[in-house]
Amino acid sequence: MQLYTRDIGDGTPLVLLHAFPLSSAMWLAQREGLATRFRVLTPDLRGFGGSPLGTDEPSIDAMADDVAALLDDKNIDRAIIGGLSMGGYVALAFCRRHPDRLLGVVLADTKATEDAKEAREARIRVAERLESEENVGVLVDDVLPRLVGPTTMRNRALVYGRVRGLVQSTPPLAAAWAQRAMAARPDSTGALAGFRTPTLVLHGAEDAIVTEDDARAMAEALPKAELIMIPGSGHLTAVEQPQLFNDAVTEFGAALTRTLR
Repeated sequence: MQLYTRDIGDGTPLVLLHAFPLSSAMWLAQREGLATRFRVLTPDLRGFGGSPLGTDEPSIDAMADDVAALLDDKNIDRAIIGGLSMGGYVALAFCRRHPDRLLGVVLADTKATEDAKEAREARIRVAERLESEENVGVLVDDVLPRLVGPTTMRNRALVYGRVRGLVQSTPPLAAAWAQRAMAARPDSTGALAGFRTPTLVLHGAEDAIVTEDDARAMAEALPKAELIMIPGSGHLTAVEQPQLFNDAVTEFGAALTRTLR
């Protein structure tokens, strides 16, 4: 699967994997703010943005393998792999399947645990509606209100409007495929202790989807992890508080560079 990818800047390769139900367009502030220090690659995961969906069964592992193929296509041996929300699930799968390709990992507003039974069933119901109705109304009604925090809702109308526009442009069948892939993803908790790559865990203080306990549990289970809380942000830290997000990633990359010297 060849992913449509924006590739900008020089330096250490940094691959950023987007949240559901958005696209690589969510990383605009990261492409603008991080490209002087990193080679920033922001792919559209399969079915989203400019990437084809393909015919594979829904699978987070397949999405991780797409990212490995992207590195091959770009002649990149190792990279920092970062993901937010669904992108974090893909990043965790990449850690399991391609550990030799990692320089570092950034896990933002995501968790290592699998979905609880109720959450899996809810994802399947949403997927079925997306497939039958072939529009994203269910995402606008059920998913969008939880994506950003109250600070953004009160004070950053333009940010909320941008997120809403990205949700509304999501292809329904791609969203359904991704929901089924997330519902079927395995629990990665048991594998965390074996991840030896330095990891930055970022979490929005107002996140209504992933809890602070989820973030702390993941950071504590990882041997080389640091947790940074992002104030004034809900689930989409990179969009809601881009400067704080970029500053944290920049410092993480600088620390990695010092370690590798």
